[in-house]
Amino acid sequence: MAQQITKKTMIGELLQINENIAPVLLNIGMHCLGCPSSQMETIEEAAMVHGIDPEALVKEINEFLEKDASASA
Repeated sequence: MAQQITKKTMIGELLQINENIAPVLLNIGMHCLGCPSSQMETIEEAAMVHGIDPEALVKEINEFLEKDASASA
């Protein structure tokens, strides 16, 4: 089972959990993944800055992580 994230998960931590999530974030407009300050933002903070519903983003990320874990198994 893939690790579940919450809206309090830091972007830097998320990228360490699964670096394959980067394209998902880039596709929704989060182009600042390499910025040092973004690494210390929570998913909730980053979503709010980009006008995205944090709950919907967490759901999308967890679905991606589950699918990616299944594909790797």
